[in-house]
Amino acid sequence: MSVADSPSAPTDGLAGWALDLMDRLGGVGAGLAIALENFFPPLPSEVILPLAGFAASLGSFTLVGALFWTTLGSVLGALGLYSLGRWVGEDRLRSVVHKLPLVDVEDLDRTAKWFQKHGRKAVFFGRMVPVFRSLISIPAGVTKMPIWQFTAFTTAGSLIWNSIFVVAGYQLGENWQKVEPYAEVLQYVVLAAVVGFIVYGLQRRIRSRRAKAGRT
Repeated sequence: MSVADSPSAPTDGLAGWALDLMDRLGGVGAGLAIALENFFPPLPSEVILPLAGFAASLGSFTLVGALFWTTLGSVLGALGLYSLGRWVGEDRLRSVVHKLPLVDVEDLDRTAKWFQKHGRKAVFFGRMVPVFRSLISIPAGVTKMPIWQFTAFTTAGSLIWNSIFVVAGYQLGENWQKVEPYAEVLQYVVLAAVVGFIVYGLQRRIRSRRAKAGRT
C-alpha cells in the first residue's frame, strides 16, 4: 500500500511535500527531507520523522531503513553547515564582528573558548532542539572542531532523537499525527537538562574558586 493512499496521509503543506518525497524515493526521500531541514529550520522534523515511521509501517520501506536514512540525512545536512563554518573561519568572522556595532571581539573569543571546551555536549544535545540543531553546526566548523568528533556526536544525538519519533510514528500507524503535541514537551525536557548541566558546571567552578581562595 502506498502511504499516499492512506486516509490519514497529508496532501498539502510541508508534510504533504515530505510525503511525496517518500512516496517517490522511499527511505532516500525521508533522508533528503531531514537533510534539508538543517538548511531550512522551518521544515518540521517533528512531523517528517513520525511520517517516515508511518510510511515504514505501511511497508514503503523498513523501520531500520527509516532510521538509517533519516539519521544519514541529519548527519549529511549538519556536515554541510559544518563545512560552511569551516569556510567562514574565525578570521573572516572576526573581520565581520569588527564592523558590527555593539559587538565586541572579546565576546567572540569567549564564545570560541566555551565551544572548544563544551562543544561535544553542545553538538550532541543540540540535535534535539529545533533551530539550534541547525545553528550548532556552524560554530563547530568555525572553531575547527575535529570532523570525526563532530560526526560522531551528531550521529549519536540524531539517532536518539530520530528513533524516538520514527518509532512512535511506526507504532501509532494511522494515528501518527498524535506524536507532534508531545514533541514540544520533549524539547523542553532536553532544554531543561542542558540548562541543568550548565548550572551544575558553573556551581562547580564557583566552589572550586572559593576553595582555592580559602587556601591562600
